[in-house]
Amino acid sequence: MATKSFSPALHPVRCLILTPTRELAIQVQESVKTYGKHVPLRSFVVYGGVNINPQIEELRKGVEILVATPGRLLDLVGQRAVNLGKVQILVLDEADRMLDMGFIPDIKRIIALLPKPPMRQTLLFSATFSDEIRKLSAQFLDDPAMVEVARRNTPAELVTQYLYHVEANRKRELLAQLVKRNGWSQVLVFTKTKHGANRLASQLQRDGINADAIHGNKSQNARIRALDDFKEGKVKVLVATDIAARGLDIEELPHVVNFDLSHIPEDYVHRIGRTGRAGSSGEAISLVCPEDRPLLSAIEKLINRKIEARNAEGFEGERRREAPRPEERAAPSVPKGRKRGEGRRESENRGAKPEGRQRRHREEERTPRHTASAAPVSSGNAGGMDFSKPYEPSPSAAATVENPERPASRKPSQAIPALFRRKAA
Repeated sequence: MATKSFSPALHPVRCLILTPTRELAIQVQESVKTYGKHVPLRSFVVYGGVNINPQIEELRKGVEILVATPGRLLDLVGQRAVNLGKVQILVLDEADRMLDMGFIPDIKRIIALLPKPPMRQTLLFSATFSDEIRKLSAQFLDDPAMVEVARRNTPAELVTQYLYHVEANRKRELLAQLVKRNGWSQVLVFTKTKHGANRLASQLQRDGINADAIHGNKSQNARIRALDDFKEGKVKVLVATDIAARGLDIEELPHVVNFDLSHIPEDYVHRIGRTGRAGSSGEAISLVCPEDRPLLSAIEKLINRKIEARNAEGFEGERRREAPRPEERAAPSVPKGRKRGEGRRESENRGAKPEGRQRRHREEERTPRHTASAAPVSSGNAGGMDFSKPYEPSPSAAATVENPERPASRKPSQAIPALFRRKAA
């Protein structure tokens, strides 16, 4: 039961919600305040990247629902600013990421501070849940029950997915064209690196498109400002790393673009899940270069469907350029029993062009091999000798035979210096 007392002792943390990112923690706290508007429960959110002292002061007043990122929560525990000994409900939001190897040590430390079941209930939420993560979660759960509202790893049905085949160095050009020609007003673009996000945002600004970047290297205030500007329409294109792929709720976001395909197929489902939310439709576009083909195959295998490929004006030839070029294809094997030169001449007779002018003249001047007047043909290694005549030793060979005591191949003997001198007798 909630209490209206202002005593911090009567307001212990009873529900702890852990999230992998700061932005998601802020969003969850906003939802808790909205849904608990008429419930006398205090809630608060703590995360890194900002001054810890205001958070300590707020926690000392008493908080019953605490939303936190693992790192900042452990910092507060270390400063004895929060007591987790009376937590009744533990929630892991985006559980597959929270149970990722990078978070497991912190999660284990936090769980060790909580009451043991059955005094505590643990809830895990995620849009994707692999078999490996399910096995890993067994050590945190006691006799769990699973509730699925849709098939695992399934993207939202209201999201239209398609892709463009394009060379890697033309992705930015194609993205700018799609934004301008289609009149897109709000686009969330995902890249694989922080540096790539900064570079793409700067390039789009030079193309006359209002863009900004959000990633882990930016200060928390800069991240919050960029996200707010994007939600309010001040920024047309927000370029982000996977920090924005987990749980962010942007109202009626119409377009998501995978500038770089994710190396983890499940992250693709989370990325495109930023659109098509709350009954709204959306589009998820992927820009695929030849190097992205293995990643695309893994994604299509996960979602169990083939993503439609489309052509963009001015980029129609990109997919054809991905096919192996003629000179890169493997040369046809020569059938057993046929000489190498015969196969080459047959290809020339079928219309293949010679490699150069000198080769063409050489082929024209060559006498057919099987004519009666053909001169004896020797291989390039014959050294000018005629093998059709009986063998006669050369003068140098004869000299070698006459003087067998000193082989011609042996070098003149040289004096070898002694390593040690004998002592005089």
